[in-house]
Amino acid sequence: MGALPRAALALAALLGVSSAMLEVHVGVSSIFSVEGQQVVLPAWYTSRSQKKPYVTWLVDKEDADPFQILTYLDGVVKVEETELKPRLGFLYPVLTHNISVFINSTRESDSGQYMCTVNVVDDVTSTGKNVGVINLTVLVPPATPTCQLHGDPAVGANVTLSCTSEKGKPSPIYQWHRTAPTLQVFFPPAQDQVKGTLKLTNLSLDMAGVYVCMAENRAGSAECSVILEVHSTSTKAVIASAVLGSLCALATVVIVALRVVGYWRKKRDSQEEAANEIKEDAVAPKTPSWARHPASDTLSKTSTFSSLAREKPYGAAPPSDTASVLTAAGSYRGPHQPRHGGRTPNLSPPPPAAVNGTPQRRQDPQGSLPPAGLTRAGAVPVMVPAQSRAGSLV
Repeated sequence: MGALPRAALALAALLGVSSAMLEVHVGVSSIFSVEGQQVVLPAWYTSRSQKKPYVTWLVDKEDADPFQILTYLDGVVKVEETELKPRLGFLYPVLTHNISVFINSTRESDSGQYMCTVNVVDDVTSTGKNVGVINLTVLVPPATPTCQLHGDPAVGANVTLSCTSEKGKPSPIYQWHRTAPTLQVFFPPAQDQVKGTLKLTNLSLDMAGVYVCMAENRAGSAECSVILEVHSTSTKAVIASAVLGSLCALATVVIVALRVVGYWRKKRDSQEEAANEIKEDAVAPKTPSWARHPASDTLSKTSTFSSLAREKPYGAAPPSDTASVLTAAGSYRGPHQPRHGGRTPNLSPPPPAAVNGTPQRRQDPQGSLPPAGLTRAGAVPVMVPAQSRAGSLV
């Protein structure tokens, strides 16, 4: 753009208007720039004076009054605006009559109406001829948009896809399309290019795929995508049934486990109660009847048993398995005694003779017959085990 003022100056010289009155010219009335790029505001002036001019650049924004941003006075360049100081300056030396300015790394806030004025000491001008105006618009490309799915993508249902970009100047236009293998571009009324929405009605399984939204304006474009997975209601029912079945199976296992534990606890408690009842019902062993008799009776029974144990069978008859019997009258009946005529012969020796008129007790050579007094004292017949030849009990 810097070549345009030079061409205009050259044309003016050829036409012989170099001696005309002071006047400011601009290359264009409006200019656009993309955020982050450099912009040049083209301007130049004509004058017949050779003295140094006084040049001023101002900006008028919608939200503020006009204010100076750049000046040239007595050969000194001064940037008045702090925000623009490292980014603003004259593109060429002012004495060349080219007063174009540049702005580096433009921002959206740089947008506005820029005015330049020129004054020369010994030159005259008509009103308004020494002022040039250029409108600058800094464009902002769309930010990466956000894609969202609204609704349940089931067969036969309706869903809405939305696309929104947080910034962009001018406001971006949105365009939806579905990618390969089924490429499809959507138009109104299915989609709203201003709001960025796309409505899909009566979904079917073949409508599934990747949907891409592109946000675009004069400064650039950006895009996002969303995956649409259409599912059938039967699939949802199968999933719900599987989950319900798993829960029921788990509940059954828990119930069975609780019942088994309760059964074993009940069985254990029953066994413990039965053992406690047996212990409580147990009766101490009774004392034998013979242990309750007086000591004298016990002694007489012991003596009688001892006498019988030492008694040998009458004669030399061999021992028998049949026990000897002590009768209630105190007589002794040996084993295997022969019977004569149904009566037992009296084999006892004759009573001893009296000595000095006093009857003598018969002495049993074996000392095994019990005395008659034991019978009168209440002795009872006792079965005595037979003895072997060695004298041991059989």
